[in-house]
Amino acid sequence: MLVQTCCRTILLRDNREVLSQRGAPVYDAIVAGGGIVGAACALELVRAGMRVALVEPSVCGGGATAAGMGHLAVMDDSEAQFALTRYSQILWHDLASRLPADVEYFPCGALWVAADDQEMAEVERKHRFYRERDVPTRVLDKHALAEAEPNLREGLAGGLLLTDDAVVYPPCAARFLMTEAVAAGLTFIPGRAVTEVGENGVRLDDGTALSSSFTVVATGAMAAKLVPSVRIQPRKGHLAITDRYPGFLRHQLIELGYLKNAHSHDADSVSFNVQPRITGQILIGSSRQYGVDDPAVERPMVEKMLQRAVEYMPRLAGLSAIRCWTGFRAATPDNLPLIGLCPGYKNVYLAAGHEGLGISTSLATGRLLTDLILHRESAIAREPYLPERTFAHA
Repeated sequence: MLVQTCCRTILLRDNREVLSQRGAPVYDAIVAGGGIVGAACALELVRAGMRVALVEPSVCGGGATAAGMGHLAVMDDSEAQFALTRYSQILWHDLASRLPADVEYFPCGALWVAADDQEMAEVERKHRFYRERDVPTRVLDKHALAEAEPNLREGLAGGLLLTDDAVVYPPCAARFLMTEAVAAGLTFIPGRAVTEVGENGVRLDDGTALSSSFTVVATGAMAAKLVPSVRIQPRKGHLAITDRYPGFLRHQLIELGYLKNAHSHDADSVSFNVQPRITGQILIGSSRQYGVDDPAVERPMVEKMLQRAVEYMPRLAGLSAIRCWTGFRAATPDNLPLIGLCPGYKNVYLAAGHEGLGISTSLATGRLLTDLILHRESAIAREPYLPERTFAHA
């Protein structure tokens, strides 16, 4: 493995020497997209000793990252989803002590709420799944649930507490990763967009050509504009945030029906999903819409989302919401991100399609992508996330 890595380093150096003779700026890698996934990829690549540039048309973390809830979750919808979320969660925990205050890292845990006996059966299944994989969980009966979250409505059956889940404030988390990358040598190019990608680099919207040995497309729902064959579909979501009510909410709360709604590809939906912020504010989600291009806040969808939240927490109706906003998450057909070499290219890699788990899985994505480029072994299997799986069925 050491020999392979050394050979790849020599290859990168040789490519730089060849391309530099053409008179263009030369990098080992160019990352298109400065959201949290792009920032995480850039940081890992720079730490691996590569000369990296990141191109972002707006501000770091200002797109889908800013529209996310920031839940650092471990999920069990599939083995591949579990592996990626758990790996990234561990990386976030390892980083937690270094995060600045504005990232608002809050290890509040998450509670999956069961409305009835049927959903309690799902709680037991999830509990067994996590226990077999050494993830700490605790089953709560209706009394323990009411004690853990007094503002939930009466009559709920119980829930499952995942103690390792945490939350962050996504824009500042992305900015922290970018700051770390710049300090390690990253060239940050703000205010410019990548309009073309190729085997030897990229072209920007002002006509500038940047040469590189590798290109990483980390532009989320916009990835298909650079690589038209990518099967990524934008999904619109609404969020609302309240004024400050310290102590009202203690854990991230999600209804057991969340995953069913989250993975529907043909219908608008809302689910109960609320998050405590370290500021005392409450972030309220979540909605999902396909086939909508307009980013405007839609009052009927917001009303449905808030009504669902009030059904689970009636006292939310007495709180003041101070802002609503929307974002577009990048969804793939099988609900797993595209991490790896883009079919049809030799030097273009994808790091996109994370849908609602981009914040959670950003660190693991950066690590896996760098492992692939440098031919290193990875902590988890990479095959489930390789883009070739979706291209093969295009």
